[in-house]
Amino acid sequence: MVAFGKKLKERQIQEWQGYYINYKLMKKKVRQYAQQIQVGALDRQHVLKDFSRMLDDQIEKIVLFLLEQQGLLASRLVKLGEQHDALQQQQDQNISKISELREAYRAVGRDLLQLLFFVEINAIGLRKILKKFDKRFGYRFTDYYVKTRANHPYSQLQQVFKHVGLGAVVGAISRNLHELQDRQGSYLSIYDQPALPLQDPVVNSLNAAADRLTHSTNFLNFLAQHALIMQEELPTPVEESAADRGYSFMSLLLNLANTFLYMVNTYIIVPTADDYSMSLGAAATVCGIVIGAMAVAQVFSSVYFSAWSNKSYFRPLVFSSIVLFVGNVMYALAYDLNSIVVLLVGRLLCGFGSARAVNRRYISDYVPLKIRMQASAGFVSASALGMACGPALAGLLQTNFKIYKFTFNQDTLPGWVMAFAWLIYLVWLSISFREPLHEVEEIHTAQESHTVTEAVQNNALEEGLKQPLLLNSEDNQEDENDDQEFDGSDEAPKESRLAATSIRSAYRLLTPSVKVQLLIYFMLKYAMEILLSESSVITTYYFKWSTSTVSIFLACLGLTVLPVNIVVGSYISNMFEDRQILLASEIMVCVGILMSFHIIFPYSVPQYVCSGLIMFVSAEVLEGVNLSLLSRVMSSRLSRGTYNGGLLSTEAGTIARVIADATITVAGYLGQSRLLNVTLLPSLLICIASIVATCYTYNSLY
Repeated sequence: MVAFGKKLKERQIQEWQGYYINYKLMKKKVRQYAQQIQVGALDRQHVLKDFSRMLDDQIEKIVLFLLEQQGLLASRLVKLGEQHDALQQQQDQNISKISELREAYRAVGRDLLQLLFFVEINAIGLRKILKKFDKRFGYRFTDYYVKTRANHPYSQLQQVFKHVGLGAVVGAISRNLHELQDRQGSYLSIYDQPALPLQDPVVNSLNAAADRLTHSTNFLNFLAQHALIMQEELPTPVEESAADRGYSFMSLLLNLANTFLYMVNTYIIVPTADDYSMSLGAAATVCGIVIGAMAVAQVFSSVYFSAWSNKSYFRPLVFSSIVLFVGNVMYALAYDLNSIVVLLVGRLLCGFGSARAVNRRYISDYVPLKIRMQASAGFVSASALGMACGPALAGLLQTNFKIYKFTFNQDTLPGWVMAFAWLIYLVWLSISFREPLHEVEEIHTAQESHTVTEAVQNNALEEGLKQPLLLNSEDNQEDENDDQEFDGSDEAPKESRLAATSIRSAYRLLTPSVKVQLLIYFMLKYAMEILLSESSVITTYYFKWSTSTVSIFLACLGLTVLPVNIVVGSYISNMFEDRQILLASEIMVCVGILMSFHIIFPYSVPQYVCSGLIMFVSAEVLEGVNLSLLSRVMSSRLSRGTYNGGLLSTEAGTIARVIADATITVAGYLGQSRLLNVTLLPSLLICIASIVATCYTYNSLY
């Protein structure tokens, strides 16, 4: 596999090689610092000062070349503008001249696209060398460097990370290409609303490259972030198509259908779980265990399904469907058998059938890059739609009849309906699913190998200025392995680039920033599970709501997911940084929790609905930016293999749900009058802890 430094060099434009960040030289300098510190030849202040000066020189070299190229592009655009004006003044416009002028603008656009790739590769190189320096010495150098350079009035760092001025060049190309297209009598410009659909391909490529560089985003991209499916790290003008050989649209559709049905299966019982528990002789708050049993099993199923997906996708999906069918039948039969044990075993089996790891891995490994973002957004949309449809469907199943010895009522019908749905899905799966080619995985691994050395650059990020000058011997050994990259070749040792092989090895790859993001994910899933799982008990106790009313409330919460993501993805995320949205969302979740407490005044429906809505919506916004930042700060060794970043986040969220559901059942022994406050208190404490942790690592989320 190819090391990052070598891959970085391969992506460079040959005639511009002297103007890129000298990543290899700077890594060698870091190694020299380490050797000099060990013999006492350098102190900390000298290292920080010297490395800062070197970085400033590298950035200045990049920026001056960028401004020079930008000026050349602007000069070409001025000359083309003069030709455009002359052409517009002619009575009979020459179609061939218009075509030539349009192609000339496209040529400028293609050159600008190369310049944007130049800036993006340098931005990635800067981020990586900062991480490497922090990892090697334990300093919070990135925190210091970004704070002092990014907001300074003479900041050259902003030129690299925000491509200041290039937007005007993109605008000039876009506007003129727009005017040169055949408008058939239309005088609308690119600034008119609604925007006209005619858009040149080169403009689309420019906008996509500019968006990647500034972390600007849109609804589709923001929604796709929820899936935590790793994208190509280094930019390339040519899309890889090797994965197409293993891709099938029907297989992707079946994966999304599995995601949708599983989320329906998870939430369809929430409005009736308390009533079902009481009908079997248990307390209403046992609904926490009933709902959480599925999450308990999912903690284990996520691991073996992730491992299974290394070899096959069809077989684990078949197994998932069969287990879910059996689990739902047992859930439905528990009523006539009058057995809470059968009920719980049925829910456990449903959890053992959770194939979300398979669904995510299929998108990550086999969906072509050009539609991977859409597929990721589809994964999240299917989950959100299933979350809304589950309670809504439960509200429609308000009937009571018997066929032979089997009872069909609001408690058992969710099990029967889902068993039938999984049976139909199993037939569809058997007929239509196409197993991807096994060799595609090797191709995919090779495509991703340019990121593999990041693992040895991440381990000690943000450890603090008071840490020792050099880390422990084990970390030093890893760095020595990584430093072999510039000892005659660009190859890093194989073991330093392999995917994590166990939960323990994956945990050792987690930096403080990653740990904080996983804590935030744990917190938001815990708060959401408390809100959803105890909703039927709380609303029945305080407001005497019927099952249909609870179902409508939960369905309405689920339906807010897509509209909220449209607003955040299209507008808010383009006005604020991800880390700003992250902190604001955490504070709003905290506000929602505080509003939910029942202290002095009588508990009212408006208080419950408003606080629940604030908590749920804020948690949804938080999930998107949290997973976006998580994918950015996480080691590339966690982007593949069984113990990947998606599995870690899934485990963190699932464990949060398990603990939340257990909290509801345990708190039920104190009485329903205390249930609300007792379950909200842990949510509040975890939320405050996550806010404090975010503030501590805030400047590393860059």
